[in-house]
Amino acid sequence: MWQRVRHDRRVLVMQPVLEIDATDDFALWPVGEYESYGYLVLDGELTPAEVGTAAMQIAHCNDFEPEEEHRPRPTDPLGAFLHGLLTMPDLFAAGGFRVTDNATGTVFVEPGCCNGLETWRDWLEVLDGTGYAAFGHDPSSVAERVGDTVRLTLDAHAKDGSPTVELPVDQVRALVTGARQDLQGFLGLAGTWAEQHLPAHAPAVTAALARALDLEPAQ
Repeated sequence: MWQRVRHDRRVLVMQPVLEIDATDDFALWPVGEYESYGYLVLDGELTPAEVGTAAMQIAHCNDFEPEEEHRPRPTDPLGAFLHGLLTMPDLFAAGGFRVTDNATGTVFVEPGCCNGLETWRDWLEVLDGTGYAAFGHDPSSVAERVGDTVRLTLDAHAKDGSPTVELPVDQVRALVTGARQDLQGFLGLAGTWAEQHLPAHAPAVTAALARALDLEPAQ
């Protein structure tokens, strides 16, 4: 389960979230109910149908022809839908790490357009590298290290101010560690799910999902 930290009476949580924008008529494997352009939290406690929803979305995000195509797209519906996921060299999973005050619902970081879960290591740059990361636009959330604290701003481009919070570096590090563990927990579920629902493609799909999340494959 996700990591929580207390700060000034707040209980802040960081969750890996996947934006869902796939079509409503998907029928290649069982999926759960979902709201278009909503977020699905990825962790090790999802139901099989929710894992199926996540797999559908990540495959949908990568449903393109590689620029240097050496293998023709399969003609069967399942093979065609998985083709980009299994052959694209650089994979994308729309979303990122969201930071929320669990008590009030105030959001301090929300992945914006063009941000992907595969860039979650940008948080490590905030902690140990350049000290800055941006997470897409609309909203334009940013994290900035200032000495021994990290400032989180929901929308750096907001004209009338934006929810902002400053956290000790160690607290942010704990949040990032917890969110990464949630992603790894999801990947473990996805491997089991793929064996059950996509047995002919299970190893390749599991490896592709790991690449899309910039994780080592589950053992």
